Amino acid sequence: MEFSLRPMKMEDIPQVVDIEKASFPIPWSSYAFNCELRDNEFAFYLVATPVLDPAKVVGYGGMWIIIDEAHITNVAVSPEYRRRSLGELLMEGLSGLALSKNAFRMTLEVRASNLVAKNLYDKLGFKAAGIRPGYYVDTNEDAIIMWRNLI
Repeated sequence: MEFSLRPMKMEDIPQVVDIEKASFPIPWSSYAFNCELRDNEFAFYLVATPVLDPAKVVGYGGMWIIIDEAHITNVAVSPEYRRRSLGELLMEGLSGLALSKNAFRMTLEVRASNLVAKNLYDKLGFKAAGIRPGYYVDTNEDAIIMWRNLI
């Protein structure tokens, strides 16, 4: 199955929230995604869809572009579509979009225990640059701050 990326639309939010709930212990709400798309001029979101079914959202990723830096807000793939390189597709799509908006560096936080995500970010050239102690309020787990130069 082939997948493509496109900008997230308001009508994608129910599917995105379903993926969010399946992926994170404290998921973002429909209201939060509505605000991101409608009110946040710094926010940019992409969704991954099957080429033959562009209305079906199987993954999404978002970022805020502040001056020349892209700050990843969230990336998730529907459980039944994991292990198909969609995380990599989304991250590379966000990187290309960031470059097109004149961002030259990208940053994110990742749970210290999230080995799958950390391996993906390592593969994409992100480097650990610090720790946010107790960043995740559900478990008081530390976040690893990672950076990637886009050029």
